[in-house]
Amino acid sequence: MTSTPREERAHMKRGLNDLVLHLHPARVDARALSFSYTFGLGGTALLLLLVQVVTGVLLMFVYRPNPADAYLSIIHLQTQVAFGQLIRNLHHWSANLLLIVVVLHLLRVFYTSAFHAPRRFNWLLGLALLGLSIAANFTGYLLPWDQLSYWAVTVGTSLLSYVPLIGDSLQHLLLGGPEVGAATLSRFYALHVMLIPLLMLLVGLYHIWRVRKDRFSRPRRVDEQESLPVQMRTTLPHLVSREGVYALVVLALVLAWATYTDAPLLQSADPAQPPDPAKAAWYFAGLQELLFHFHPSFGAFVIPALIVATLIVLPYLRDDQDRSGIWFRSVRGRWGVLLSLLLGMGAAVGLVRFSEVTSLPELLPILPEWISNGLLPLSLILLALWIYGRVLNRLGLSSGEVRMVIFTLLLAAFLVLTVVGVLRGPGMTLP
Repeated sequence: MTSTPREERAHMKRGLNDLVLHLHPARVDARALSFSYTFGLGGTALLLLLVQVVTGVLLMFVYRPNPADAYLSIIHLQTQVAFGQLIRNLHHWSANLLLIVVVLHLLRVFYTSAFHAPRRFNWLLGLALLGLSIAANFTGYLLPWDQLSYWAVTVGTSLLSYVPLIGDSLQHLLLGGPEVGAATLSRFYALHVMLIPLLMLLVGLYHIWRVRKDRFSRPRRVDEQESLPVQMRTTLPHLVSREGVYALVVLALVLAWATYTDAPLLQSADPAQPPDPAKAAWYFAGLQELLFHFHPSFGAFVIPALIVATLIVLPYLRDDQDRSGIWFRSVRGRWGVLLSLLLGMGAAVGLVRFSEVTSLPELLPILPEWISNGLLPLSLILLALWIYGRVLNRLGLSSGEVRMVIFTLLLAAFLVLTVVGVLRGPGMTLP
């Protein structure tokens, strides 16, 4: 028995509704629909990931992953293939924007205290997605095989050599040899088009399911209690219609940017002629900058490892307040964040200026460099942060607010180091 066109349309509509309700709960808090709470960052990340998949598949029809043909295939794509330049631009800029959006999404979750129970594990999934986004950008960075990508990957992978005991082995495993070459390009291509997308798909789907299972965090005012009654709205059409409009706006902006701004491409990679300066990709510029101010083992491994470990345990630390859904937790928290933002930027600028004039190894020549330029400055920084936290606690900030304020200080400092690293010119000098 055949179905009528009306029955087929109804069946398709039910299927679409079922798909939407697998991604979202049937009803959501009316306040969660407010753009000023989530800024649509989670949905934007998903949208950009879809753009990456579509444009990436199209690029695979033209790209040839070997050193002899990789660069020429990019030139062919940009000059001979219809809309090839636009497709590459979309892929490149949406990849960079995806990384920024994922970071902003995690910051939104952090500053609204939406990472505590029952959403602890989802915070870890978010960190995993951030790591995968970085890996996707980094492995894709090499594929054009031009001077910019070749030497950026060379500098980026050199950071692995500073990992104690296993650093050289890790670097050799990733590169497929002692330096960036044909084996590196082959491995990066396989990681970029197969393993990393598969992991992002699996982790991303589980992350979305956990968002639904753990429920959306409820936006609240500073003086509002979690137990107050909520006003619910159906996901269809209230949430989905807003997501659709927002997705169209984001797509239009990304398309406009990709239309008028070409993805960078220099001359073909030349292992014998390093550019001046040879710098890592912008998202590793902060780590590269740390090497100017700390012993390499501390700048490339110890400090990043401490930061990652802190982010992992953060949701499991005891919190003396329930502030889920409140931006910056309280009025005092907001002022503390603003103060720490300024302090962190000032401290980072001071560190850079100090290193331009002198350094601790020069002031303390009798000490081994790993102590004078590694253990000693890191210990002083940790002591200063502990004292700062005690002062904030004495001023009435809760433990959760103190952690938020210190996190902001460190974030501001790292952002300044990233900007400084990007701005360094020939000879890695500052303008």
